[in-house]
Amino acid sequence: MFKIRKSKEEEPTAPGQVKIRKKSKVPGVMITQFVEELPEGMATPDFTRKPIAITLQEGKTAIFRAIVTGNPEPTVTWMRNNGEIDEERYKTLFDKASGEYQLQMPDVSVDQADTYKCFAKNEYGKAIVTATLNIIEVGYKKNRALQQSRTAIRETPEDFKKALKSTADMEGKEETKPQIDEKFWDLLLSAEKKDYESICAQYGVTDFRGMLKKLSEKKEEREKEQEKVVERLCNLKPIELNPTGGAEFELEMALKDSSSKIFLYKDGIMIPFDADTEIKHGLKQVGKKFVFSVNGVSAEDAGLYQVEVDGVKIFSTELKLPNAEFLVKIQDVKAEEREDAVFECVVSQPLKKITWMGKNIPLEQGDKFDILVSEDMLIHTLVVKDCMPLDKGIYAAVVGMASCSAWLVVEVDNDPNTKGKKKPRKTTRAGGGGADLLKIAEEQRAKVDKEREELIAKLKEEAEAAAKAKAEAEAKAQAEAEAKAKALEEAKAKAKAKAKAKKKAKAEAQAKAAGDAGKEGESTDAVEEEEEEEEEEEEEEDVQPDDGAPPKPAEEGETSAQVEDTEEGETPVQGKRKRVRAGPLVPDTVIDPGVYFTCGLSDVTAIIGTDAELVCRLSREDCDGVWYKDGQEITAETENICIVKDGLYRKLIVKNCKEEDAGKYKCEADGRKTEAALIVEDPPRINAEDLAEFIKPVTIKTGKDAAFKVTFIGREPMKIQWYNEGEELLEDTHIKIEKSSSHSRLLLTKCNRRTTGEIKIKIKNESGTTEAITQLTVLDKPTPPLGPVDIIESSSSCIEFKWRPPKDNGGLPITDYIMERQQIGRNSWKKLGKIGPEAKYRDTDVDHGRKYCYHIRAETDHGISEMMETDDIQAGTKAYPGPPSTPKIVSAFKDCINLAWSAPTNTGGTNILGYNVEKRKNGSNLWSQVNPPDEPIKEKQYAVKDVVEGIEYEFRVSAINISGAGEPSTPSEFVIARDPKKPPGKVIDLRVTDSTYTTLSLSWTRPTEEEGVQDEAKGYFVELRPAENPEWGRCNSSAIIMTSYTIMGLKSMAMYWVRVVATNEGGDGEPQDLDNYIIAMPPPVRPQFTDKKIKNFVVIKAGNSARINFNFKASPIPLINWLKDGLPVAKNVTVSNSDTSSQLMIPAAERQDTGIYTIIVKNIVGQETSSVEIRVTDDPKPPGPVELDENVSGTVTVSWTPSPDEKKDDRLHYIVTKHESLKRTWQTVAEHLFNNKFTATNIMPGREYKFRVYAKNDMGVSKPSESAVWEVKRNKETFSLKLPPTKDCSFETPPAFSVPLKMRKSPESYECYMSCAVTGNPKPHVTWYRNNISLNTNTNYYITNTCGVCSMVILNVGSKDSGEYAVIAENPLGRVECTTKLVVND
Repeated sequence: MFKIRKSKEEEPTAPGQVKIRKKSKVPGVMITQFVEELPEGMATPDFTRKPIAITLQEGKTAIFRAIVTGNPEPTVTWMRNNGEIDEERYKTLFDKASGEYQLQMPDVSVDQADTYKCFAKNEYGKAIVTATLNIIEVGYKKNRALQQSRTAIRETPEDFKKALKSTADMEGKEETKPQIDEKFWDLLLSAEKKDYESICAQYGVTDFRGMLKKLSEKKEEREKEQEKVVERLCNLKPIELNPTGGAEFELEMALKDSSSKIFLYKDGIMIPFDADTEIKHGLKQVGKKFVFSVNGVSAEDAGLYQVEVDGVKIFSTELKLPNAEFLVKIQDVKAEEREDAVFECVVSQPLKKITWMGKNIPLEQGDKFDILVSEDMLIHTLVVKDCMPLDKGIYAAVVGMASCSAWLVVEVDNDPNTKGKKKPRKTTRAGGGGADLLKIAEEQRAKVDKEREELIAKLKEEAEAAAKAKAEAEAKAQAEAEAKAKALEEAKAKAKAKAKAKKKAKAEAQAKAAGDAGKEGESTDAVEEEEEEEEEEEEEEDVQPDDGAPPKPAEEGETSAQVEDTEEGETPVQGKRKRVRAGPLVPDTVIDPGVYFTCGLSDVTAIIGTDAELVCRLSREDCDGVWYKDGQEITAETENICIVKDGLYRKLIVKNCKEEDAGKYKCEADGRKTEAALIVEDPPRINAEDLAEFIKPVTIKTGKDAAFKVTFIGREPMKIQWYNEGEELLEDTHIKIEKSSSHSRLLLTKCNRRTTGEIKIKIKNESGTTEAITQLTVLDKPTPPLGPVDIIESSSSCIEFKWRPPKDNGGLPITDYIMERQQIGRNSWKKLGKIGPEAKYRDTDVDHGRKYCYHIRAETDHGISEMMETDDIQAGTKAYPGPPSTPKIVSAFKDCINLAWSAPTNTGGTNILGYNVEKRKNGSNLWSQVNPPDEPIKEKQYAVKDVVEGIEYEFRVSAINISGAGEPSTPSEFVIARDPKKPPGKVIDLRVTDSTYTTLSLSWTRPTEEEGVQDEAKGYFVELRPAENPEWGRCNSSAIIMTSYTIMGLKSMAMYWVRVVATNEGGDGEPQDLDNYIIAMPPPVRPQFTDKKIKNFVVIKAGNSARINFNFKASPIPLINWLKDGLPVAKNVTVSNSDTSSQLMIPAAERQDTGIYTIIVKNIVGQETSSVEIRVTDDPKPPGPVELDENVSGTVTVSWTPSPDEKKDDRLHYIVTKHESLKRTWQTVAEHLFNNKFTATNIMPGREYKFRVYAKNDMGVSKPSESAVWEVKRNKETFSLKLPPTKDCSFETPPAFSVPLKMRKSPESYECYMSCAVTGNPKPHVTWYRNNISLNTNTNYYITNTCGVCSMVILNVGSKDSGEYAVIAENPLGRVECTTKLVVND
């Protein structure tokens, strides 16, 4: 059992100890030092990590953590303000690995909420830090006094009256309202009014009026608390899941103190957060907007999140993850262009809304997307309207942690007739779940309803059972009360009879002794009567309740305490009694929920003139609903308002909606309310008859006029626009547009063929937009047929050719082509007539060797096109075919080589009859034909068997038609007649030779050859695979011969897998992978600063900017962190980082920016740190008034008021100068004074002296503060000389120290000044020593000896200067020594 002392007790101080208060670098830590000087290497205790305040729920585990330093190692103890720490409820641990001390409190309770202190103590001092533990109560708390009153055993009172009073006093203490969880109020204080009902239902709160009253009180209290730390608080947005799998909530607040600390709690437990988005919880601040994020949301992240500023609650929000799954997931949809695509899914629980994603972007209701939810909120639908090729991609549905996704594939319309034109919108839909999806949703809905009904039935049964038990208890108590009342009456009657008998006996005894004295007898009778009355009253009091009131009935929860033998007529006997309980020990918590809305009203938008229906659903049918419009009750049905009760559904139907029907509608049933808005819109609407007439296609002839008219109704103003093929039409010479409030007319005059296309009218007002589309066709004669002609056959007896149809047929199909022919050399044209609608002609009336030219015209029902003239076509000439494609080597063996090729594109106008194949040996100029000359090859492949093993060949092919063999193809690649090679093996010694952030260099050794197993490698392929991609990709398209390769274009710091594949004629070998994945980065380099000279001390004038640059090298790119005195830098400090440098800038430095700034450069290889001290100061202000005082004759004590900057600058010191009346110059008499007083010596009478005092710091010297004139009057006396007897005298004296050295403490890198005064005659020789080593010749020390004042200045004090200093003065008469110590503080 470790010793615990209450924190209020003062720890005694040991004899000889001192108490020196020190400041810790960690705020909130108090350090007390027990000794004046710490021995070298020793240190007082301190905290590098202090325990922080904890707020958490009751029943959780609370842990305070602390890390301490000190030499020798401190002893750590824990204690609390109120109460003691015992081993049963508290555990103290020490983790040797982390050096962490812990105080653990498992299963904390409310009584453990307190202020705790942690003590760290060693023989040189102690450190103390405090932390607060706050406990949030959970559940219903029962009054402890009530529990004691229920279970207490009381003694029976002396009379029955007091017993009844005590039980009556206890009335009303039986029932106490359960406490509402504080979490409920935290949520309400940060929620919108529309969410009150759902939060109350969640926590079972039914007293809405009381809730609102208490909520307003809590709001006032919360606002008063928030005013202390926050100037303005607005735009509170509750926590919501985002598309990236995280959650966010945000608020805008203006802090009164920018240094206020912001804390984040989850379920009462403080959680760390940072601006770094890679950690679990993050904070992003933009101006006054704070965005808190939870990355990678999981089921454990659900709970209540609270934001506090300096201990004041600012905002609370609860993250709920829907407990729903996808019963039917969305399926892939294949839709045609300009068709609607439908995705549908079914969820397991009714949800008002789910998240839809398209290409990783959240989708919202709008012109492009329709998001629909079924009435039972189980079927959720996404409609992608007017699908275009750009809409292709992955679409997803997200519910909490569950999601499903599917592809949308858009098939492009490749119809050549519509190419270049806008496709018409299609009214069909692709996708959707169909009947199966509806069936599954109906089954799930029945299942959900059944579960709800079972829950309600169970609650009803429990409520009825409780009511029955209560009724039975009341009946039993009633019977017991009646029996006790009857017994009470009987006891009363017996007591009266007994009293009368006693009175009678007493009267007879008195009558015998009365005698004849009448007066005495009268007095005796009077006394007897009084005694009888008193006895009767006492007996009545013994058996009757107070004031004659009957006993309380049992139904009031109390029963009277009676004595068992009262029925026998005996007086009640005093004894212990127990209170009889009529009901159960714990009140019933199951309450009939009553009637409630299972489906509330939803906002309805109706078009004017149509019917609108507001529908809600109740939990029971036997309850009527009351409807309100804008707060006014709808008492009776009218012509246009109909109230319908349909089972569980309550409907309000507004017929033939008008603008005045718009408003807020509310339905109230059994105290529950639901409301929604009816919005009546009047969008543009086109007359149905006009619309049917308008959409009919219009066909006119070129040069004619076309008119389109549409009538419509709608709310004004309306914007009317006409379009032709998507381009808006504006009035000009041939376009006339008429517009009014009820109709619009478009007139197109002198239409030409280009006017053909889609005519659309678009009417828009504030309520919506409507469109109507029709087609306009302008007929014209066709354009000429398109050439050039393609000759199918040109022989001595026939010419056959074809051409392309006209580009524009004029709006009508081609009925005929009209042909004319001219024989070259003649002037006349022969009409061949109409040949039909096919763009092809065969002319058999030709002469061999003649050339012909043809005119071709296209004819439609509207007219004949211009003619197209063909090139000259010769009949019967030799037209050789063109060359086939280059032969491809299919396979090669030692006795056969297989070839394949493609037919020539130019057949010479006739059919190809066959092919000739030729071969040539490598190095020879002679081609030899492979196939017999009279046996052309019919197929486009051939097996060449006339080869010699080991010889290298190349091949070419020529085509043959009726004219003969054409030109040969280009030769194939050389191939050796041999059996196929085996693929090569794996490459050897694959390694990385160099890498950068974008490149990777590899090298390897050629694979070995094994005859019959693996052959020689002819090339290599380098393959790369990103870590997130399962597919390999080749970095080089063709095989490389070298055994090294550099991969370019890598993504910085990305992870890749790399392998190399060897290849030859036999195929690719097995790939050789690197042993491990690689990261695109240079070789790892431990951070290292590259600056040759690094500044470690910088002085900045206040108001100027401070810039500190550090250059370094490190790989991978390191993380850079700047600290000021071990803590994060302030917000006004700007840090700019690059890959090789970091700059810290303070734009306008202030004195509080003074400190030691440390840069930490860290990567996976290691870390490096460097520090620089920045001192922000200003030109010193002059000291105050200078006063002079003479304490010792011949001296003047100069004192002055400190400079105002002395408290701000610990390096500020003073310089004193002196001016004598006999000299013209000012003489410096003292420097480096850190106090405000100086004594000047050698003050001569009769002379005037003035002194100036300067303040000096790192920036310079201040203006002087000058003293008044100081003069010591010389007393002039008459000179008289009395010569004493002559004696031999000697003025020689041994050396002596009139002012010894003093002990010095100096900070590192500062100047240190030591001085002493030596007297002696002859003048002593002075030598300075440090640790017995002479310093007189050491240039690092500035040593002077002026008039016996010996001084030494150490310009830049370092740790090496610590030690013992000695001054030795010697002359012929003696030697004297003075020593001191110099302590250099870090």
